[in-house]
Amino acid sequence: MIKVFGHKAPDTDSTGSPIIWAWYLSEVKGTPAKAVLLGEPNTEAAFVLKRWGLEKPEIIADVTAEDSCVIVDTNNLAELPPSINEAKVLEIIDHHLLQGGLKTRTPINITVRPLACTATIMHDLMGDDTDKMPPAIRGAMLSCILSDTLEFRSPTTTDHDRDVALQLAAQLGIDIPSYAAELFEAKSDVSAFSDAELLRMDSKEYEVAGKQFRVSVLETTAPKLILDRKDSLMATMPLVAAEDGADQVLLFVVDILREEATLLVPNDLVKSVAEKSFGATVVSDTVVLPGIMSRKKQIIPALAL
Repeated sequence: MIKVFGHKAPDTDSTGSPIIWAWYLSEVKGTPAKAVLLGEPNTEAAFVLKRWGLEKPEIIADVTAEDSCVIVDTNNLAELPPSINEAKVLEIIDHHLLQGGLKTRTPINITVRPLACTATIMHDLMGDDTDKMPPAIRGAMLSCILSDTLEFRSPTTTDHDRDVALQLAAQLGIDIPSYAAELFEAKSDVSAFSDAELLRMDSKEYEVAGKQFRVSVLETTAPKLILDRKDSLMATMPLVAAEDGADQVLLFVVDILREEATLLVPNDLVKSVAEKSFGATVVSDTVVLPGIMSRKKQIIPALAL
């Protein structure tokens, strides 16, 4: 049985895409596969599972040399199971920059395309077999695209992502603005999470000028709910960084509707990052970055010290 999984701290794309591809391998290609997760899905992903009647995949902590795997929505070693290089990786489907570090036993299929969403790539790879998708799989695919593109607001959005989403919505009889509002409402409900959980909820590890950063992004239509917790979040940052082997947590609160990000600035290190990376003038413990919405396209490539 092939295990299909995305990155740690699974968002909608890293929850939905494993389900989509496991369905395709099992039901179309006749190759037994199952989706698994590397952590609890975030609130938006949990909403998608419930909305489309999809069972939450099993959560795993690691893989073994006996496991055959397909990796989706990442190729970053830091976001994968500790023993991934011992497993038999069969395929990678991703839309992020190449990180390096992965080793495979044999040559594999690798598909990395400059699209906003892994699910869009899967739609292309399936070709005419997309006609066989049941409504729940179409719904998962649409959800992934709307989430990753922030309903086409994100600068990562391509015309192709939009076209696939519009096609899926038409097939499902879904009104995109109404459904996207439901997605973002679910994404914005973080009241039940601790500060440490928020800082890790949608985060990736990156090194900049010898410093290890946990780059966290919280996309929301209600940024005040998060920013009201600013002091406790900043107090928790050193604890999370120490536990995770990082020098600093960078927290960007992305306002989906205003199309801007607020970066929390707890110390001089983050102040330097804000000024050198985004040309910002920092005068307090937060700084607003107009137009910044995408970690992949706007934040990570700009990070400097």
